[in-house]
Amino acid sequence: MRVAACLPLSLLLACAAPATHAGTSPPASETVAPVREASVKPGINDTWRDGDTKRLVRRLQSESREIWVHRARVVAAVAARPGMVVADVGAGSGFLTLMLAQAVGASGKVYALDINAGLLANIAAEARESELANVETMQTPEDHTPLAPGSVDLVFMCDAYHHFEYPRSMMRSIRAALRPGGELVLVELERIPGKTSKHMLDHVRAGKEVFLAELLADGFELVREEKVPELAENYVLRLRKPADAGAATAAR
Repeated sequence: MRVAACLPLSLLLACAAPATHAGTSPPASETVAPVREASVKPGINDTWRDGDTKRLVRRLQSESREIWVHRARVVAAVAARPGMVVADVGAGSGFLTLMLAQAVGASGKVYALDINAGLLANIAAEARESELANVETMQTPEDHTPLAPGSVDLVFMCDAYHHFEYPRSMMRSIRAALRPGGELVLVELERIPGKTSKHMLDHVRAGKEVFLAELLADGFELVREEKVPELAENYVLRLRKPADAGAATAAR
């Protein structure tokens, strides 16, 4: 389904709800081999996966990047509470990971996930230096996470979703990792023709309305769009895994 860029989020909810499909199950004697999702943008992470750690950290922690400049405001919008288990998917240099670890406190935990082993080693070193024992790093494949089912209260993704080469497979894994009623906080780059730079138009494959429609189709519910006035280049969406998702999944 193609969603018009001008639709407000309230109207989008009505037209982008997950579709139901009627059909018959294959006979028990048949074996259906899983089909891997087609890449939405082949090679998008080639330079990231093995990129130089110091160069990537400088790029991510640049004063030209509003997420870095307003990082405290971003973490406040996430609203991670003491004792929560949080997964920072696409953790990058980890500056937000460490701030989330402080927010959840010693009784909570933050998993930092990324495909770049060097960046994860950097996060682990900074966590030790900051005496944050509640941070655990996980190197993740392109199409799923190593998170255990039902293991996290909140998933945080900052400028990461547009990097997913296999977004449907990744989101199935992320949804499974969330506990029923758990939340997904998505920070993503705006993509507005005529306003967004050509570089970002080429880099980010779709805008907010399309990304939200995909997440709704993946079984998430929109809670709200968080208002963060300091952010001009990014938007923040809060979504939820339905509380009865476990029963619905078992029934499929």
